[in-house]
Amino acid sequence: MPRFSFKVFSFVSIVIACVSLSSSKILRMDSKPKRPSLEKYNEMREEYLNTHLSRALGSDVLLNEEEQQFNTILMDLKAEELARGFENPFNFTPARHFFDTMKSVESSQLFKIIQKMPKGAVLHAHDTAMCSTDYVVSLTKWDHLWQWGEIEGNDLPKFLFSRQKPEILNNVEWRPVKDVRKEMGDDVYDSKIRHFFTLIVDNPITYYNNINVIWSKFEDLFSVFGPIVFFIDAWKDYYRQSLQEMYDDGVNYLEFRGVLPELYDLDGNTYGPIETCRAYVDVLKEFKASHPDFGCRFIYAPRKTVTDEEFDTYIPTLLKLVKTFPEFIAGFDLVGQEDKSKPLAYYAEKLLQVPEDIQFFFHAGETNWMGTSSDENLIDAVLLGSKRIGHGYAAVKYPHLLKIIKEKRIGIEINPISNQVLKLVDDLRNHPAAIFFSDDYPIVISSDDPSFWGALPLTHDFYFAFLGIASARQDLRTIKKLILNSFEFSTLDETQKAFAKQVWLKKWNRFIKEALKDHKSAILMQQ
Repeated sequence: MPRFSFKVFSFVSIVIACVSLSSSKILRMDSKPKRPSLEKYNEMREEYLNTHLSRALGSDVLLNEEEQQFNTILMDLKAEELARGFENPFNFTPARHFFDTMKSVESSQLFKIIQKMPKGAVLHAHDTAMCSTDYVVSLTKWDHLWQWGEIEGNDLPKFLFSRQKPEILNNVEWRPVKDVRKEMGDDVYDSKIRHFFTLIVDNPITYYNNINVIWSKFEDLFSVFGPIVFFIDAWKDYYRQSLQEMYDDGVNYLEFRGVLPELYDLDGNTYGPIETCRAYVDVLKEFKASHPDFGCRFIYAPRKTVTDEEFDTYIPTLLKLVKTFPEFIAGFDLVGQEDKSKPLAYYAEKLLQVPEDIQFFFHAGETNWMGTSSDENLIDAVLLGSKRIGHGYAAVKYPHLLKIIKEKRIGIEINPISNQVLKLVDDLRNHPAAIFFSDDYPIVISSDDPSFWGALPLTHDFYFAFLGIASARQDLRTIKKLILNSFEFSTLDETQKAFAKQVWLKKWNRFIKEALKDHKSAILMQQ
């Protein structure tokens, strides 16, 4: 299927368009503007602003008295950061690369207060990029882990858990990681191995000079740490830690995507997608026993660019997953770099055969292109009945489609830091989601692959969305609407949504009271 297609307009169409344009110009030239009085001007300006703000995300949210008091504190902190950035744009963190601003962001009072917030649900995250890099590094201290190759330089090492020493590969012996650690020292080893588990570099703008370069490094991450986390015991522990980190960051519900990779044990036995999913279900059951206010579901999301024969295994696997784990499976998606993947239209015939009670959550429009199969995936996502759209970055280029998205309440999953790190936008003030914020589109904020760029599960993305994408005038009502949206666009039924909101609201009210109390204490200490 061609990625680019062009249509030639007829000469008659062009002539008609020119005549219409000329007529329009004549009408504008004949009608002279009438300037209002200053009083009328001020009245009209206020009316325009009020109309504009009445359409913004969160404008329909009502705050109680305590929330209004907290809102004043929140907006003072926001105004301070905006003022510093307005005076010197270099100080405005959303305008700079995340890797260059991480430390300064985390010292921000606005960031700290958002970090303490109960933030509802994460609806867009990927299985092998949810858990912190520190934890992945700690897995390299486990027994029975072997290393092939060196971790110095840019060559990719290999890792494998095994009870016995793995067979020699390309005339190179495998070594116990414990021995390598002993030679190098734990601190040195940890520092060097982190390089293979993260995208973070010192000069990200020049190091990743185009989207293909960073996606290539992105894929390399999986090849190195995949065999570490695909060890079945590590897989379960990794998932358990991911849930804990979500919970600690104020998330009480999660819908995450995953490919369900083949797992293995110390004796070389392997486990297919059903067993891999069962590991998720078992760990979640254990986690909920100690965290009854938390919930989680899974979106089966295998790779988009595969052979037709491989793709033909996806739907039977999906149907078996739904039958085996009906309460855990939320639906289906396809993943991969959009500009290099087969478009959704390529698979439309097969996707349309999926039973209608199985929901789609397609990635679409994660691209800067226009008029290509990459951005036209948005059309296919809507036509295929996607409940939510992953990223939807290019959606603003399709006004008619946006109208349908708004009317049908198709959730758009916005991932601010991901879009910046993966080379779609440099300055988050230019993120197209600003349009969604200004006109109350059905959006949620998520984090995509937070561990790969050192972000918390949700706080960093909330901070950048509120400070850098939303209007300077948008306040606590916008944050509250984003949180409520995260429940509304989840796959929970109405009873489950009501319970999740009740759990969240209890935490929210407690947070507001504590924030007001802390603020009063801080004022007293300053006096």
